[in-house]
Amino acid sequence: MILASLFLWFSTASAIGQYFWTVDSIPLFISGEDGYDTYRIPAMVWTNKTTLLAFCEGRKTGSGDAGNIDIVMKRSTDNGGTWSEQRVIWDDGENTCGNPCPVVDRVTGEIFLLLTHNLGDDHEADIIRKTAESTRTVWVMSSKDDGLTWSDPREITSTTKDPSWGWYATGPGNGIQIENGPLKDWLVIPCDHSYEDENGNVRGGPYEYGSHSIYSKDHGRNWELGGVIRPKVNECAIVEIDADQSRNGTLLMNMRSYFGDHRRTQAISYDGGLSWTEPQSVDELVEPVCQASMISHDRFDINQDHMLLFLNPASTTTRHNMSIRISEDNGKTWPVIQTLNTGPSAYSSMVELPGQVGILYEAGVENPYESIIFHLVSKL
Repeated sequence: MILASLFLWFSTASAIGQYFWTVDSIPLFISGEDGYDTYRIPAMVWTNKTTLLAFCEGRKTGSGDAGNIDIVMKRSTDNGGTWSEQRVIWDDGENTCGNPCPVVDRVTGEIFLLLTHNLGDDHEADIIRKTAESTRTVWVMSSKDDGLTWSDPREITSTTKDPSWGWYATGPGNGIQIENGPLKDWLVIPCDHSYEDENGNVRGGPYEYGSHSIYSKDHGRNWELGGVIRPKVNECAIVEIDADQSRNGTLLMNMRSYFGDHRRTQAISYDGGLSWTEPQSVDELVEPVCQASMISHDRFDINQDHMLLFLNPASTTTRHNMSIRISEDNGKTWPVIQTLNTGPSAYSSMVELPGQVGILYEAGVENPYESIIFHLVSKL
């Protein structure tokens, strides 16, 4: 178990200055418990009724991305102080139900959970090479009662996946709802895919990874494919920024990259994710090639419109050293950093709370996949 601690934010040439924070943590999903060998791929949202919903994959037979994998969930109605019993919300026998990526429609209150599915015997490498029996498909579930009950999974592959693609992942992490501009209230989900590329070298063949977005402009009834970002980018996180002070709904996508420099990559969209700028490396955001999470947060300082928070294992070697960074300039620079856990750590999800941030991430002592930890970070 990771112990609660008191931390000091460090800042260099930042208007934020120095902050003290309290951090309380509990292991929320522990490998080996409730019939699952391993828990992976955390995702979390805060609902209109102020309930925290924490999702992840429950893997029956190990930490691999294929096999008998279910989607499980826990609820908290007191900002993470206590949690419900674990519930399985999608189980398709021996097959893979994965990559939870939730988003809350703040207008209707409905919670949407974007997901992927594949046959349990179909592995990523075979899906990429198109030698698998089937392929990766895209699905959505929703809840209208604050996560107490969920609709049956509904397949949306035909409108959200290019038929020529192989692998596909929703998130993992969180989607967003656009708050400003002409596309206000669109729901946008960050995703990734594999595609054929004669110059690529993914999984031993002429394939490459790319990122893309999917969106709903009718409060989750229909989902459509947005723009793509290529090459050599993969799992991604998305936020809305105010780059030119016009509040026009500009989006920033931050991506896992395969350029060989162990740096995160970013791109911008001015049209709700229908198109994206060329990806650019971010020198400060080091990574060991891993998923990361990012949110826009505006409740720590009433004198600021917002700040961006970025969370990943900040290392160029291995998945360890889970750390938060802060940007005050829409992701151009990230001068503030705080390490939450120096040990093994990997995937994560963050959520904005009043005056706080909820953090859900994979961590352990010997390897990052021993548990999924919930942290609550508060300003003193």
